[in-house]
Amino acid sequence: MQPTTDFDPRTLARSLLRRSRQGALATLMPSGAPYCSLVNVASHFDGSPILLISRLAVHTRNVLGDPRVSLMLDERVAGDPLKGARIMLAGTATETEADLVPVVRRRYLHAHPSAEAFVDFDDFRFFRIAPESLHLVAGFGRIVDLDASQVLTDLTGAETLLEAEQDAVAHMNADHLEALNLYATRLLGAAPGDWRCVGCDPDGLDLQNDRATARLAFPQRVTTPDALRQTLKMLAVQARNLPVQ
Repeated sequence: MQPTTDFDPRTLARSLLRRSRQGALATLMPSGAPYCSLVNVASHFDGSPILLISRLAVHTRNVLGDPRVSLMLDERVAGDPLKGARIMLAGTATETEADLVPVVRRRYLHAHPSAEAFVDFDDFRFFRIAPESLHLVAGFGRIVDLDASQVLTDLTGAETLLEAEQDAVAHMNADHLEALNLYATRLLGAAPGDWRCVGCDPDGLDLQNDRATARLAFPQRVTTPDALRQTLKMLAVQARNLPVQ
């Protein structure tokens, strides 16, 4: 089925990857039978899903036996859930290497603060899903197959930005809550609330208000802390100049 002309599947798929906090994880039992479970989800810098799962869980044992997985993410819209966009991501899940755990841990806990209560339990481990393909369904005439390169964020040349991400997030939440709320309400049309920054990357800023999430896409790719500051300042000015709805 061909998408309609006003439909940007790459942008929608990228947004869903960043905004989703729960998903249906499909793994393979030793018998080859499919097994599906509900999991909490965060995203890595490039948008690939991050899981925090227990080795005691069936799905974790399945992944350790066969890393091939599928993950379904949806918009969780009010009313008929089939009217909302959703993606089915196919890929492989691997345990996060020890040297990468601090970054993954930080990003996951920003998205799921309640996980602080058990994140350090001996049986819990971080896994990252490397997407290979995605199937996007966003309504009639809006069904598209994508490969990972079309959806994941290119991190090339953005090393200084990624190194500064923790400080940038902390700074925005400490000193620029007004701007964060303007981004959410005036630029993205979200309901007013206590919007906080939970992550940033070359393509955008991730915002969260309790269980509500939003993705602020940058008008152009950002790869340095200075470029991030300039972009956020420009977007804040733009948001302030928009009329209150």
